[in-house]
Amino acid sequence: MKKILAAIAMVVAAGSAAAQSVDFAEPKNGAVVGSPFKVKFAVTGMAVKPAGDMTSSTGHHHLIINGDSLKAGESIPFDEKHLHFGKGQTEADVTLPPGTYKLTMQFANGAHQSYGPGLSKSITVTVK
Repeated sequence: MKKILAAIAMVVAAGSAAAQSVDFAEPKNGAVVGSPFKVKFAVTGMAVKPAGDMTSSTGHHHLIINGDSLKAGESIPFDEKHLHFGKGQTEADVTLPPGTYKLTMQFANGAHQSYGPGLSKSITVTVK
């Protein structure tokens, strides 16, 4: 019986972890956009809350320009490459000069600490 309960707990935990994800609702990977362009964030399995709110399973979006996701627990820097949406925004207008960019969405807790690569997503866009 204990083995069965342990197996059920592992399946439930795996399902919960798999249910947490982020995605770009807009733009799509490979899009050619003007500037400014609209970025719409999507998150599944977590709730969007403003910075400072440390409720479990909540956080807010960050957009990393030409960079990669951060390790879990790592603080997201405050600079021109790391855009913070600490008011709980789920979309924003982004202005970039012409060129090709890697955009990485990173979900983080109320203290701007990354939830890691599992709650990040990267796409490439070309600004005309």
